[in-house]
Amino acid sequence: MEKVILQIRLTPGAKHTGWQGKWNGTHWRVAVRERAVDNKANEALIDFLASEAGVPKKNVIITHGLTSRQKQVEITGVEKLEPPLNPTE
Repeated sequence: MEKVILQIRLTPGAKHTGWQGKWNGTHWRVAVRERAVDNKANEALIDFLASEAGVPKKNVIITHGLTSRQKQVEITGVEKLEPPLNPTE
């Protein structure tokens, strides 16, 4: 099974959930509506990435940064996931 590893900079409590572009040249910025309370923002990130990759939520794992805005996420069952270069797409 193929896997993709993404470096994510999460913005919880945003108006909309979606890609926001690159952060610091190394991380993809993702905004989620849910706040960082009771793991809700992490769950929203997993839901969003699973939907974008077309895989079940169980295939998306936050491997580093559970309590940080900077996260490493592993997605299995997908060959490639390319966030849009223009986040408004």
